[in-house]
Amino acid sequence: MIASKQVNVLACVEENKKARKNAMSIIVGVLSQKGGVGKSTIARLIAREYAFAGWNVKIADLDISQGTSVDWERRREQYGLSPEIAVEPFRTVAQALKISDSYDMMIFDAPPHSMSGTLEIAKASVLSVLPTGLSLDDLRPSIMLAHELVNSGISAGKIIFVLCRVGDRENEITEAREYIRSAGYACADGSLPEKTAYRRASDEGRALSEVTYPSLKLRTEQVAQSIIDSISSRVKEEDGG
Repeated sequence: MIASKQVNVLACVEENKKARKNAMSIIVGVLSQKGGVGKSTIARLIAREYAFAGWNVKIADLDISQGTSVDWERRREQYGLSPEIAVEPFRTVAQALKISDSYDMMIFDAPPHSMSGTLEIAKASVLSVLPTGLSLDDLRPSIMLAHELVNSGISAGKIIFVLCRVGDRENEITEAREYIRSAGYACADGSLPEKTAYRRASDEGRALSEVTYPSLKLRTEQVAQSIIDSISSRVKEEDGG
């Protein structure tokens, strides 16, 4: 299901890239002011889906104290998984941006607790993706981060939230989605539950869309497609399409 849609997104964005005066890389930022909300997980998911569609993708891991995405890439190589997904640690956003045009897409796995770096990534990105849990302890800091970005000149239309590590109660998911929308921001379709199968997939260097359980794979694809559609819409808008 998602692969065929990705090909359409690929063709659309490639047309837009050809129309640009400078064939610049598409930059996507995955941002959070706190750890443990699924930031690296979402960065890997986006990277895998575009790589699977034939894109040359790199994850820029700026959370060098943890190196979560870098370690994940090593596990992926160890298990011999394809598509290959390049991950590289960077100390600064500027260092990563210098080589970004060597790739079709660069996805920033941003460091937490760094507003200056977060804003720098958001300014360079066609879309900023903010993962969050359902509790107010997660939602409030995430909304505050979005507000800070908007106050610093980032359009609210370039921000999308993703509900991660959710429980089984649909009313909580609905309430969180309404909380985000009432604050003035978009929320990706679907949600990602807290499941052992997801953790095991990550331990084996897999993205969430590479789980073997059909129900979890379907949930992941819904979220991934929503993000992909948002990226495509932003690219078209920025290119005057």
